[in-house]
Amino acid sequence: MSFNPFNEKPEKLAVFENRKLLCPKPYNKNEADPYTKVRTILMNGTEFEAESFQRNMARHITDNELRRELALVRRIEQQQQKKIMNLKPKDESILEHTIAYEQLAVDLTALMAQAEPDEYVRKALDFALLEDFDHLYRYADLLEMDMGIKAEKLVGKYTEIMPGRPTISEHRYPTDDVKRRIDNKIASPLTKLHAMIITAAEQQTMNYYMNQGAFYDLSEVGRQLYTEIAMIEEQHVSMYESLNDSSVTWLECLLMHEYTECYLYYSMMQDECDEYIKKIWESHLLQEISHLHNAARLLAKYEKKEWQQVIPDGTFPELISFSKMSENNKTYIRNVLKKTVTQTADRDGWKEVNKMPDNADFFKYNRRVNGNVASVASHKVIDKYILEAGEDYRFQEFEHPVKSLRSRCEDNVNVGRVKCDSKASTGSAKDGTC
Repeated sequence: MSFNPFNEKPEKLAVFENRKLLCPKPYNKNEADPYTKVRTILMNGTEFEAESFQRNMARHITDNELRRELALVRRIEQQQQKKIMNLKPKDESILEHTIAYEQLAVDLTALMAQAEPDEYVRKALDFALLEDFDHLYRYADLLEMDMGIKAEKLVGKYTEIMPGRPTISEHRYPTDDVKRRIDNKIASPLTKLHAMIITAAEQQTMNYYMNQGAFYDLSEVGRQLYTEIAMIEEQHVSMYESLNDSSVTWLECLLMHEYTECYLYYSMMQDECDEYIKKIWESHLLQEISHLHNAARLLAKYEKKEWQQVIPDGTFPELISFSKMSENNKTYIRNVLKKTVTQTADRDGWKEVNKMPDNADFFKYNRRVNGNVASVASHKVIDKYILEAGEDYRFQEFEHPVKSLRSRCEDNVNVGRVKCDSKASTGSAKDGTC
């Protein structure tokens, strides 16, 4: 069913809720559908992005009346974020919640990549997908080792858990994470939405690890793992934010932010299986529709532009649906693993590690930040688990699609990081066996 939020009659803009309503009943961590947790994290990150963007906008404009307009909407966005934040139960640990964060990163990226019409943007999604997939695997082993909980119970078997591009291979020179921006004048509406959504989602993950990682107290290696992966999430944010068209005006960007929020709340409302939480998505959608119409009014008032000049057709494109894409995601991720696991970033594009020059910044930076491989947290977690259990923890429905990542008795630290001599290896250089 098509839906255009510009055709909806907006509610009154300034509707503030009593503080008691900002603390709704949390979901039950043992009974909630894994995708309900994922949706909660996504929309929490979306509200973080809305608040952060409007605050930065307010710091870069001089018109006080416009700044007051932003302050009004921003307060409502803050209330929305608090309500969503409090859906998380207090008995859900940092690490259990982290599994949901990585499941979101994996499944959101995979479903958007499959729908993405721009090949360049799809390649960016595919690239980071394999890294978040590996993060899920590393945290899952830590979860079983430190808490005795199998992550497959938390992800509901919707998402496989096995190595991706090894985290040790993901540390790249900063300039290689900056990509070409899309042109909003010619880009597909879906491409523009994807770029904004994935930037917000990865930024939320980065912020979570930056703040919560230091509170992890079950093991020192776990604390180190959060530190390492938080740095990779920073790289992902750098890549994704660089895809967004930075030539648009502040008010055009405000309109796009509000449109994106409407799109996400409508998608979550259609996809949600928990009726209690579904009503929250619905109420927030109505608020965001009023924010969108207000942004259109501000655009017309201050820049003399109609909203159609920014969003020619406001009808939502294909919606985001976690529940419908689970099986498709598994197949898609396996194919991306098989084809691109040995790639790294190279300026505007991506390249096989074997084809990178020996003096490439990637190799120098990776050696510098990792130092002694045996001391790298993402490797230590798996190494320690194997030492204690005899093999790593995985949840996979079939054997790993990459031959060099099939062994459960040894953590491969060379795939996507070290050049391979195909003649000397037991597998092909493409397969990453060194």
